Amino acid sequence: MQNITGKIAFGGIAIGKIKEISKENNVVRRVKIEDAKAEIARFEAARDQAAEELKGLYDKAVKEVGEANAAIFEVHQMMLEDEDYLDSVRNIIEAQSVNAEFAVATTGDNFARMFADMDDDYMKERAADVKDISERVIRVLSQKEEKVNTSGAEKEKYIIAADDLAPSETIQLDRETVLAFVTRHGSTNSHTAILARTMNIPALVSTAVPKEVNGKMAIVDGFKGIVIIDPDEETLREYEKKQQDEKNRQELLQQLKGKPTVTKEGKEIKLYANIGEVKDLGAVLQNDAAGIGLFRSEFLYLQSDHFPTEDEQFQSYKTVAEVMAGKKVIIRTLDIGADKQIDYFGLEHEDNPALGYRAVRICLDQPDIFKTQLRALLRASMFGNISIMIPMIASVWEVRKVKEIMEEVKAELTSEGIPFKNVEFGIMIETPAAVMIADELAKEVDFFSIGTNDLTQYVLGVDRGNEMIADLYQPLHPSVIRAIKMVIDASHKEGKWTGVCGELAGDEKGAALLLGMGLDEFSMSAGSIPTIKNLIRKSNYAEMQKAAEEALELQTSAEVNEYVDQLLNKIYSR
Repeated sequence: MQNITGKIAFGGIAIGKIKEISKENNVVRRVKIEDAKAEIARFEAARDQAAEELKGLYDKAVKEVGEANAAIFEVHQMMLEDEDYLDSVRNIIEAQSVNAEFAVATTGDNFARMFADMDDDYMKERAADVKDISERVIRVLSQKEEKVNTSGAEKEKYIIAADDLAPSETIQLDRETVLAFVTRHGSTNSHTAILARTMNIPALVSTAVPKEVNGKMAIVDGFKGIVIIDPDEETLREYEKKQQDEKNRQELLQQLKGKPTVTKEGKEIKLYANIGEVKDLGAVLQNDAAGIGLFRSEFLYLQSDHFPTEDEQFQSYKTVAEVMAGKKVIIRTLDIGADKQIDYFGLEHEDNPALGYRAVRICLDQPDIFKTQLRALLRASMFGNISIMIPMIASVWEVRKVKEIMEEVKAELTSEGIPFKNVEFGIMIETPAAVMIADELAKEVDFFSIGTNDLTQYVLGVDRGNEMIADLYQPLHPSVIRAIKMVIDASHKEGKWTGVCGELAGDEKGAALLLGMGLDEFSMSAGSIPTIKNLIRKSNYAEMQKAAEEALELQTSAEVNEYVDQLLNKIYSR
């Protein structure tokens, strides 16, 4: 058994035999020609035929993956009309008196190298596109049919292994027979990866899969980013169960997609998704989230080797706002410290970082960093429905200081003529201190979002990352759920709303109690949304309220867990 890691292009689990795809290499020879004009005419005829083929691929892609994702083939058609590209081919033919195949290959290599050397990641990916169109024109010139060698596998379902796949090859994959694909090259930003996500094909790129794998049994885990070659029986059984669980989840998703998230009496509940970066948006849309309840903005800092500039942050926030198309996007400001350390911040070692210099404490201590982020957030607010949320609040003065800094930033933007919206402003409730003064905090903000992960560890005094005391970390401990109820009640008293963005929101037991306690918004990993949506639609709200009242009277975590288990069995047995 061999485990090989790769970069995730699209999640999912596939089990089957590997089929190695070998593409015929177009061996392009330099041939002297006598009539340059005739050779240029031959090239232009081939260019026209290639453009027609791309139009056909575009039409096919529109039907299968939608107009937006089919646009890559329009881009390829435009590349075939690019005057710089065409002039280069013509010039090589004329100046060197060489055949069109050689001129196209040379131009393709030159332009691909030019794109690959650019700093911008998007432009780097265009290197693969220009090579794809050049190979298409060369194939037409050589009068070869477009094909990928998969002989002997027409009816068999299989996992494709290849050095790389062009977008045109990806869109032509037979989804009835292709379980997944794994490539040795490529990146998660390529059009091929984007198409894989849209076509719901589990895919890994940049994997070191050996060449001698044809016909071997394999598992592609698109959630963890691994390929398992020749899995043993135990691993196979484990993944067969995971695959079935994922299939059940997908079926549930399809049944619920587009349906309202309401209880049996019609009470509407907001189900939002937690994300860490822009590339998570695909899962948000796929799982039918009503919005984003937590965008962990610190990932922009964690993935960088420098403080992200205002424009770098603005572009990320703007993209998320635009893609969500008016749906709520709650962006948490920088939450660095504790278990999220960044070298260039120069933070000193702390004996107890979870209780130390982190989150809003850093932002208030280093306002220049904070102001840069707030400027980017406010600028991005013009492109969607952005809310700003501050983590790790423990006192009223912190909230007021943040609001004071935000007003300074708004004044700066106004003086510079930069537009922004008056965004909704909220805080995270993660500390026992915030719970105890929630009634006062509610007067200062528009909403609360309870971070149950940190709140649980602080209330119980249990380090959630310490395996030695893992059994003591109990999210349904009576003290934790009573604290949550206090926060919800305090916000409602002031006419404000409360959400949960910790793991408890995506857990069926936790969600059942939170629903009964009157929680307004649940935010979770996107993959948990169908399960919680199903639970809410099967629930009677009045019954859940009564159940929550009874659970809040229990004395131990074991009693709460047993009680909620019985409640869930009752709901699902109806």
